[in-house]
Amino acid sequence: MPVQSTWVLSLLAFAGAAQAVLPDGEKAIRLLDASGAETVVGTIVFHAQGDTASYDIDWNLDHFGDYFLSMRPFKCLEGTEKLWCRVPYPYDIKRTISADDLTDLEYDTLFIWKKASDYGINMWNGVYYRFELTESGLVGTLNEMDMDILSAPPEAGDLRPVGEYDIEPGDPDSHWLPTLRIE
Repeated sequence: MPVQSTWVLSLLAFAGAAQAVLPDGEKAIRLLDASGAETVVGTIVFHAQGDTASYDIDWNLDHFGDYFLSMRPFKCLEGTEKLWCRVPYPYDIKRTISADDLTDLEYDTLFIWKKASDYGINMWNGVYYRFELTESGLVGTLNEMDMDILSAPPEAGDLRPVGEYDIEPGDPDSHWLPTLRIE
């Protein structure tokens, strides 16, 4: 490819990335199934401050049922074959994001799934939505993780106890709600 073509492609890629800005104001949190049908499960208010944005989440718990699973209370969305249960992140986070660090938001949108026919819940069925900043908002793609890594508090000052090695890409075709959008 000629140098000029490479330069033009790089410039176009940079222009597209520049259009994806941090969100500001109130946005809806939507879980989408494979067909694109969505459920609004909450709202989030972003407060943009230069290169970062802090946020506050208000979960719409009217959509969630109350379940007592494996000796703990959960708020779960009820599907025909699976329950999608919210897992509030139990440790300190700043609730601040930047264009290159969306981790706090990923920690605040943890879920765990279980088959509707199962009795208890298995912590290795954790759902970690890895976010990407787009022109229209934030898009979370389903990844899987073993939630047992959160059973013990991280060391003092460690605000990032979930590492890259703890998260595996999920198979969107095998899950009920493979996408989380914030727009």
